[in-house]
Amino acid sequence: MPLLTDAEIEDGLKGLGGWERKGNEIVRVYKNKSFIDSLGFVTKVAILAEKADHHPDILIQYKNVTLTLSTHSKGGLTEKDFNLAREIDAL
Repeated sequence: MPLLTDAEIEDGLKGLGGWERKGNEIVRVYKNKSFIDSLGFVTKVAILAEKADHHPDILIQYKNVTLTLSTHSKGGLTEKDFNLAREIDAL
């Protein structure tokens, strides 16, 4: 899967709510009602990530979960990142 161009990344972000580009990654913070809700959300993300064989970096800070996506093997953003972001947003 090839790296996306800057224009393709910008177009991809237009279709995603709350995600922003930070260098070679896209990042979103999800706000939950409680720490337990955050853990439940992360479990759902983990199941999607395993199915996609594409794993985000995950930071849990009490009610907030920060997800960071990048295709490390390619050194930047690919369609895999945007596909997984859309699946996560659909949770």
